[in-house]
Amino acid sequence: MDKSNPSPFSLPDPSLRSPRFGKVAVLFGGKSAEREVSLKSGAAVLAALKRSGVDAHAFDPATQNLQALHDEGYECAFIALHGRFGEDGTVQGALELLGIPYTGSGVLASALGMDKWRTKLVWQAANLPVPNYALLDAHSDWADVVQQLGLPLFVKPANEGSSVGISKVKAAGELRGAYQAAAKHDSLVIAESFIGGGEYTVAILGEQALPVIKIEPANEFYDYEAKYLRDDTRYLCPCGLGAAQEAEMQRLAKQAFALIGGQGWGRVDFLMDETGKPYLLEVNTSPGMTDHSLVPMAARQAGISFEQLVLRVLEMAHVG
Repeated sequence: MDKSNPSPFSLPDPSLRSPRFGKVAVLFGGKSAEREVSLKSGAAVLAALKRSGVDAHAFDPATQNLQALHDEGYECAFIALHGRFGEDGTVQGALELLGIPYTGSGVLASALGMDKWRTKLVWQAANLPVPNYALLDAHSDWADVVQQLGLPLFVKPANEGSSVGISKVKAAGELRGAYQAAAKHDSLVIAESFIGGGEYTVAILGEQALPVIKIEPANEFYDYEAKYLRDDTRYLCPCGLGAAQEAEMQRLAKQAFALIGGQGWGRVDFLMDETGKPYLLEVNTSPGMTDHSLVPMAARQAGISFEQLVLRVLEMAHVG
């Protein structure tokens, strides 16, 4: 390899890693509904950083005060938190007040990306395709919602991830119960049209969109169980799309991520209709890093090892 023009994914010289990164806190666990997933992500990230010679330590904001990051001399934070109080801009803001560089998106993009409704509003303002949807509350006209969106449809909390609180509604009589289940997790609830041509995801790493992954759950839809517990969910990478179609989805993912102000790394999820048209579903600004996670899978397809991926994310740490 020409060392004068290294690959953007080349590993740094091991002798330079620890001084360059300093003492690194891997933030994981937390107190959201996605705590268990975060514990797995953080453990994988921590182990990878240690294998690469980084002075990395576990830090759980659910049991440790963030002020300890400053008091104990941490120089950087790798955020492996998912959901509220970790992915929604709150931890990001605290780290900025402490002056500690952190991985991933800043306060605005993190808060916006966590809110599925407001993310859709931004994308719609830029004329990007999103599925038809409606906001629900206890006084919604259920029949009107069904008429507007058709059946089946999905109901989900606007501010949760990992499919927490999501339901697939197949009959009009199920809609109220699905709303009540989602409302236990968030006061803002969305109903969304079913789009049945396939589910895809695109990981963003710096300025690059990684190879597209097609997701084929064995159960009815890609729920929490399919994401983290089952071993029969199929992940296709290569995804089976033509080169032009995959490139267009990658372009759209980069545009969607940039529109919310995303930084560093993230993941943009899509649905595709039967004609092959992609629709933006949501964005994830703190993607999972478990053994079932999609960003490491796409990175492998691009020739990037897990250790390289983690170091690349850490290299993009910033304050504000």
